[in-house]
Amino acid sequence: MLYSEKVMDHFSNPRNLGKMDDADGVGEVGNAKCGDIMKIYLKIEDGIIVDVKFNTFGCASAIATSSMATELIKGQPIEKALELSNKAVVEALDGLPPAKIHCSVLAEQAVKAALKDYYTKNGMELDPAIFGSEDCGHCHSCDGGCDGCEG
Repeated sequence: MLYSEKVMDHFSNPRNLGKMDDADGVGEVGNAKCGDIMKIYLKIEDGIIVDVKFNTFGCASAIATSSMATELIKGQPIEKALELSNKAVVEALDGLPPAKIHCSVLAEQAVKAALKDYYTKNGMELDPAIFGSEDCGHCHSCDGGCDGCEG
């Protein structure tokens, strides 16, 4: 399996690695099929993500996509972070092998889950177009229904 230099760099030197005890939003997603579990912590002030940390249990691609996703949303307004797509994460890493695309989907889902937690804790309305009407269940036991999922 061939990884880009950026994937190897983010795997070997992950950015924003760690835990945040006073997070404003926490999102955790996992894929039982591949065993990757991602947890993202957000610190938000005046609608801006001022700090972000992550813990990921998984392969090199899972760690690299988590690291890159945190870099892409740090310092950004919530609205911009909500637009983060798995494709943007893959492009920022100069690509991923096809069998590892699901890791970028998990990174996108973890960011959205943390933002959903933030919205819920602050009594903010959840837009079904952004957050979906219900959890699809694929974050915890993938059956192949997600875009890019290997199920």
